[in-house]
Amino acid sequence: MQRLSGLDASFLYLETSAQPLHVCSVLEIDPSTIPGGYTFDQMRDALTQRIKAMPEFREKVADNRFNLDHPVWVEDHDFDVDRHLHRIALPSPGGRVELGEICGHIASLTLDRTRPLWEMWIIENVGGADADSGGRLAVLTKVHHACVDGVTGANLMSQLCSTEPDAPAPDPVDGVGGGSDLEIAVSGAFKFATRPLKLVNVVPSTLSTVVDTVRRARNGLTMAAPFAAPKTRFNATVTGRRNVAFAQLDLEDVKAVKNQYGVKVNDVVMALVAGVLRRFLLDREELPDGTLVAMVPVSVHEKSDRPGRNQVSAMFASLHTDIEDPAERLRAIAGANSVAKQHSAAIGATLLQDWSQFAAPAVFGAAMRVYASSRLTSAVPVYNLVVSNVPGPQVPLYFLGAQVNAMYPLGPIFHGSGLNVTVMSLDGTLDVGLISCPDLLPDLWDMADDFEVALKELSNAAG
Repeated sequence: MQRLSGLDASFLYLETSAQPLHVCSVLEIDPSTIPGGYTFDQMRDALTQRIKAMPEFREKVADNRFNLDHPVWVEDHDFDVDRHLHRIALPSPGGRVELGEICGHIASLTLDRTRPLWEMWIIENVGGADADSGGRLAVLTKVHHACVDGVTGANLMSQLCSTEPDAPAPDPVDGVGGGSDLEIAVSGAFKFATRPLKLVNVVPSTLSTVVDTVRRARNGLTMAAPFAAPKTRFNATVTGRRNVAFAQLDLEDVKAVKNQYGVKVNDVVMALVAGVLRRFLLDREELPDGTLVAMVPVSVHEKSDRPGRNQVSAMFASLHTDIEDPAERLRAIAGANSVAKQHSAAIGATLLQDWSQFAAPAVFGAAMRVYASSRLTSAVPVYNLVVSNVPGPQVPLYFLGAQVNAMYPLGPIFHGSGLNVTVMSLDGTLDVGLISCPDLLPDLWDMADDFEVALKELSNAAG
């Protein structure tokens, strides 16, 4: 068995029916490249072979009332791929709206915790034609955030893909094995008893971070502050419903803007999000005077030696939505990002992981219930939205033999922050996934369509 880290387990503790905490990926694939053609049974067989090399897809969460520490991963000895793989067809005309509605509905449903925490939906009739008639397929993969962060999620998807349509399945990989209730309880008691020893190391690094942040604040060299974000329509308590929308940009166009301004691709991504949000809120006469603030997950996989599948820190980024001129806005974002990255780097890479080890499940759950039921979710947003940028491979990919034309990532949303924008670069495109709650943002496609507009604005503003 393998014990979850505190950060991994926190996504279990914080989950409710209104706040499901899984991540999704929507692939648009071309079944005409599959050797021998597409059938659902053939794709199921190919997936079964791939999963033999992916122990994460065969492990489930185990816990009991005598366990004083976080739950553990154990092998699901009754694993059956048919419990996780599903088949559905879009209603006519099978366009992006119908695809978005189906994906939003699936994204709103929590995963069954008695089984491995993932499921996959093969969606047929995309474009209004079946696969035998030249139609496309979509594949929605849903994995609990306790299992993956952005990097590990992308790695899992890459294991389901290959660079050739007829690539053989990888060799099987053993899983973590089992664990009895007694083993889980005894090892959990030992972990719990040794927590104070670890706290001795965490406190000094935390104090050092606080002192450094105060010094940086005096010199104006800190990232955007939490709880300083203005209120918007999507900063409120979310319901259990989800809606999604997609956009796809040419990566070369994005890089051209990057080169025109002498900034980084991530700066352009943030500027695109800022331009979209500014236009959206202006059109509704709801643009705040102050700038919106995004929470940006930062991978610390290369800097962390801690166990766990979520190896992330967080950076708060100013989107400078209060600046009208697109060029000036991008330059301001690039400058703020540079300062924020330096501040983030100065904070211990494992600080979030270390502190999450000490919080009990009851603490997480109680804190979220209080926050969701109070007026704090809208009156004092911690941040306005999540913006994540996940780099992907720049080569053609084949999902179980079918060429991947797009891969739209969808992260979770939280009470008080009901919008998540995640982008992924893939083989010459920048694929944008937006997810929200229709009770807060029913017109999410308006945002998606404005990404192309925002890119043209930046290009034109550069002269």
